[in-house]
Amino acid sequence: MKRYLPTPEKVQSIQSLRFLGDILHEPNLWHINRHGVARAFLVGIWFAFIPMPFQMVAAAFFAIWFNANLPLSVALVWISNPITMPPLFYFNYKVGAWVLHRPVLDFEFHWSWAWIAERILEIGVPLYLGSLICATAFACTSYLVIQYLWRRRIRASWRLRQQQRARATDQAS
Repeated sequence: MKRYLPTPEKVQSIQSLRFLGDILHEPNLWHINRHGVARAFLVGIWFAFIPMPFQMVAAAFFAIWFNANLPLSVALVWISNPITMPPLFYFNYKVGAWVLHRPVLDFEFHWSWAWIAERILEIGVPLYLGSLICATAFACTSYLVIQYLWRRRIRASWRLRQQQRARATDQAS
């Protein structure tokens, strides 16, 4: 995974990001460790489920705020890409409509201001409520799963090392 992520030096050398000053020099934003990666999943997946412009900018801001792995937080936002957005946001809409006890409207779209103004509340409220619910549920679940899997891997490594030491001790005696 490290080879696909940009180095801190590369990001810090980008002229358009100079206004951030020393914020990007925080080492925890770039290290791959259990807490940074788990927080990155929390931030990145949460913003992937929220229909809004500039999701990556928001994920980067919150990654800095929560001291999460910055490149991973931004990359995870791409779970919602042009291919996955329609089914993802339609699912969010259905969850919101279910919570609000509203009927799910048939999928139709017209490029007119009249249609958008008429449907914005009918579709927008369930969509954003469902998005908030799904974002929180999936982000928290991913955070807990990453924490669990990371700990499980460490425990397995410890057990393996203990077994190897025990075998080495038995062979030496």
